[in-house]
Amino acid sequence: MVRSKIAGIGMYVPSNVVTNNDLTKYMDTNDEWIQERTGIKERRYAHRTEETTTTMGVEAAKVAIERAGITPQDIDFIVFATLSPDYYFPGCGVLLQRAMKMKQVGALDVRNQCSGFVYAVSVADQFIKTGMYKNILVVGAEKHSFGLDFSTRGRNISVIFGDGAGAVVLQPTADENRGILSTHLHSDGSDAEILAMYNPGTHANHWKENLASFNDTEIADMFMSHAMIDNAENFPNMDGPAVFKTAVVKFPEVIMEALTANGYQATDLKLLIPHQANLRIAQFVQQKLKLRDDQVYNNIQKYGNTTAASVPIALCEAWEAGKINEGDLVCLAAFGSGFTWASALLKW
Repeated sequence: MVRSKIAGIGMYVPSNVVTNNDLTKYMDTNDEWIQERTGIKERRYAHRTEETTTTMGVEAAKVAIERAGITPQDIDFIVFATLSPDYYFPGCGVLLQRAMKMKQVGALDVRNQCSGFVYAVSVADQFIKTGMYKNILVVGAEKHSFGLDFSTRGRNISVIFGDGAGAVVLQPTADENRGILSTHLHSDGSDAEILAMYNPGTHANHWKENLASFNDTEIADMFMSHAMIDNAENFPNMDGPAVFKTAVVKFPEVIMEALTANGYQATDLKLLIPHQANLRIAQFVQQKLKLRDDQVYNNIQKYGNTTAASVPIALCEAWEAGKINEGDLVCLAAFGSGFTWASALLKW
């Protein structure tokens, strides 16, 4: 049976380190408050004009491709996960294809926020298994810093997020002792607005009961208006306690789903790589699954929440540190906006 294996992995984080104390210049907060609630000590912010979601993705992809022992011309499909694309459209996949001077291959953009990378890996895994593609580049990249509310009003969200990118190259393998064993994807949109960025968006038209009474200019303003900006309606919104309450249930469930589907128990895991949403969530999941400290990899302390980039960045760091070796059982898991949650179990 053909499986997908991670043949190469890479990451990129901007050089600009922003500490908790740095944020006190813009909002009423402090290092102790942020660490107590999130576990974050610092994060990275991209250069305002020179670095974009795509350029960071390119840097991570270069490393992954080199480590896979191939060239950009060998890539035959791209899956790019992000919630912070360079443009409203087109997506980052084609921009990366252009930047890396690849062949005219397919490029798919995935919008599953924090779960985006695991979703993207699952999609790529299916293409590899069917034999449609042989070298798939999967990227997770985010540039949050350009769209956060750096004021006391927005501190509950702004202190959490950082910028960065991670990438893997998936290839087929016939080795029964290696590769992705299974992936598991879920969603529940019942509380979609609990963690969302409402504007700009076409939903605004539904705020008016009778559009016929408005002229074209007024209707256009519903997409992005001065009033939205003045009222800070163009920033992310989050009900933190509600997200936490759901995450600590769905995270362990989807991890155990992957383990059970393949006949394993939590004790068999060499390493769990959870999405770096909040250190308190990761610690809760660790306790619930009765995992040792050395079985869970967290780096949110250094990078904050990089959303779709957090899993591949953490996976890359763990591998580079020698915490993952051939034959090890590794689980990737994520939970985020939507709500969506997902897991992938693999033998390294």
